[in-house]
Order: sequence, then C-alpha cells, then structure tokens
Amino acid sequence: MSGGKQVSVAIIGAGFISEYHIDGIRAAGGADITTLVGRNLSKTKQRAEELQIAKASVDFDTVLQDPMIEGVVIATPDATHKPLAIAALDAGKCVLLQKPMAMNTGECGEIIAAAERSSARLSVSFMHRYFPEVRWLREQIDKKAFGKIHSVRMRNATSGAGWATWLYDPKNVAGGVVMQLGVHGIDLVQHLFGPIAAVSAYSSTMKPQCRLEDGEEVRMTLEDNVVAIYELAAGFNATHEMSWTEVSGTDRFRLEVYFEDGTVWLRTNEGAALFSKSRKHGPADWQSATLNQEPLGQSHHRHWLKVVRGSVPPDDTAQAGLSASIVAEHIYRSIVERRSQTVDCKG
Repeated sequence: MSGGKQVSVAIIGAGFISEYHIDGIRAAGGADITTLVGRNLSKTKQRAEELQIAKASVDFDTVLQDPMIEGVVIATPDATHKPLAIAALDAGKCVLLQKPMAMNTGECGEIIAAAERSSARLSVSFMHRYFPEVRWLREQIDKKAFGKIHSVRMRNATSGAGWATWLYDPKNVAGGVVMQLGVHGIDLVQHLFGPIAAVSAYSSTMKPQCRLEDGEEVRMTLEDNVVAIYELAAGFNATHEMSWTEVSGTDRFRLEVYFEDGTVWLRTNEGAALFSKSRKHGPADWQSATLNQEPLGQSHHRHWLKVVRGSVPPDDTAQAGLSASIVAEHIYRSIVERRSQTVDCKG
C-alpha cells in the first residue's frame, strides 16, 4: 500500500465507542467506511443509517472475504477481541483493536503472534496518546524543557459506563475500572515516562448497585475505585488514581508532572495544558501551552491509516497493549496479596 490511496474500512461493533472511530476516520480523511458489523441486524441497520454507512451486517465473515476491505476497527466486548483480531489478521486485514487488548496477557500474546505471521499490521487504540496536549508534553520531555522529573500524578475517572450491561459482566470483560479505564493511564505513563518497574495497589467497590442510562439496575462485582503507586525504571514514582464513580471533575484523564524546574498540568479546569517555570521568589507564573485545535480522533486515525497504507512503520501499540495488561495484572496481584509487585513487562 502506498501514497495517500483511499482505504476501505469496516467497523466491527455498533456500540458507543464505534462512533469515536467513525468520526475520527472521517476527520482524518483518505478512507471509506463501507461496512458496520453488529450483533442484531435491525439495530445494526438502524445504526448504520444514522452513521451514514452503506452496508450493515451481522456476519463478520463477509468482511474477511471482502478483498476491498483493508482495515478493520474492532470495537466489541473484551472477550471477543482475540478471535476477531486473529481472524482479521489471518485474512490480511490491518486491525485497530479497542483497549483493553484482550482478556489477559496470554490472549494478548496470541494476537501478537497472529500479527507476526501476517502481512497485515496490528494497532491497539490508545487514543489519549494522540491528544494535542499529550503530544506537546512528549516534546517538552524529549527536549528536557523542565529538567529532571521528580514525580507524576495520573487520574483516570468517569461516572461509569452507563450505556451497556456487558461492561459489568465478568464473563465479557477483562476487569473493572483498571481494565476499562486505567489501561489508558498505564499506557500514558509508560509512553511518556518509560517502563513501570514495580506497583503497589489498593481497590474498593463503592457502588455495588449501578443504574444505567436506560434505567436498568446492574450489580457491580468488579473494582470501581483503585489507587496504584508505580516505581518507574527511570527512578521516580507515580500515583495512578482510577475511578468509575466520579460525579464530575475529570475530563477523560488528568495528569500532573512535577519537574526539577517546573510543573505541567494537563486537562485541568484551567485548560488542556498549563505549565509553570520555577521562580526563586513570588507566586508561580502559570502559562497555557499553544496547542493545535483539531477534531477528536483526527490525529489518531490519520496515523492509523498511514500504518494501514504502509507509509509509516508499524507503531508500538500492540506491545504497549501487552505491557499495559501485564501492569494491570500486577495491580490485581498487589491488591490480592497486599504487597508490592515487581513488574517484568517482557512477560
């Protein structure tokens, strides 16, 4: 695949997150979303009409057998990720796989093995990496604009997944808030600051009964609040707060980085990216970083389409998906064993 050729894409999964991918692909340009695959044909047809997608289906095999489709976005329950991703890769379709990558690290490894024997490329959807403020912070770290990092605070928090009962069923999901929300923060910490070497964690379930947006009551048997403390291989510590019960206060995530020569806050009430250089006297002089304004998902999907075309090398998100799963499993082990866990992100 070369140049800026138009890419044909199928979306697997007609639920909430599929709209992010559809909007992002269209904002990126250079792709045709030809097919939407769901579980219920009438609902999938209705959803496809709403999203202006020509073909609706409940048969994944039609996507695998269509030689025109080059890229597949898998946005389905966690338990389906492994069979769907492996089938798509075996059929030569490039895959953008929704996080968490799979139900456990063993399944992650099987998906990666399928990618290694395929001509197609595998990516995992860590959307937060591509936000303008995150890209800006990565540049500041790379050029050591604020000096040595002393400590980090990451917070991932929402009021919960009110749109789907399957997210509360352990048969369908890899875990609670750690796997459904916290893996984003695990990936950002490692993407920006390097490998996590050790973890201690504590959990609770603060809302054992949840009311969904349609009024249905579901029982929460998984963790909905977790605090993890990471020891980074680079020699500093990070705290990671994860909550599925926050009423308000966090927009997807909040990140605070405390450097030797300044402080950076991302996604606070004061703006997407604030920074302050150190001063010997007087109050901190806070400034707003200048960021590109762009539609949600545009940069993410523009990059993925380049990966599909082969105009850029495959990224590290598949290995990062495995690494995030390894860290998450160490979080769970720390909670159960009530002690710190040494992390080996090579598995």
